[in-house]
Amino acid sequence: MSNLVVREWTRGEYTISMDRARLDLDVIHGFLTSSYWGQGRSRERVVRSIEHSLPFGLYRGSEQLGFARVLTDFVTFALLADVFVLEAHRGHGLGTWLVETATSYSELQAVRRFHLGTADAHGLYRKFGFSEPTPGKFLDRVNLDCEQE
Repeated sequence: MSNLVVREWTRGEYTISMDRARLDLDVIHGFLTSSYWGQGRSRERVVRSIEHSLPFGLYRGSEQLGFARVLTDFVTFALLADVFVLEAHRGHGLGTWLVETATSYSELQAVRRFHLGTADAHGLYRKFGFSEPTPGKFLDRVNLDCEQE
């Protein structure tokens, strides 16, 4: 993934950037550890997960307001994960723009299947063609020896 072009998108005063140097790990870790899906995730695991993903940071100036990341092989699958916009900045379409940007990133257009997990944002993701998987088609394996997530 190191040979990918770092891209940025601008909409008014907001920017989405793939530049890892811009990421505010305090904001990302702080949000994730308070979320239902990332509760208890250590900072080390957050850093490692970002290192092995395509990061999409959402900013106003230098302030990070949101984040998403994509894990992919660029051919058969992509997993959209850790999507959030800080509560104080919701209601302005920023989450929609963040998902739209991550899922329409040019290097991911040949991917056969995009996955994600959510307990509360089905409406948002359905706007981008996500739907419930076919029952009995996908299986998960959980490693109980890892930190709870």
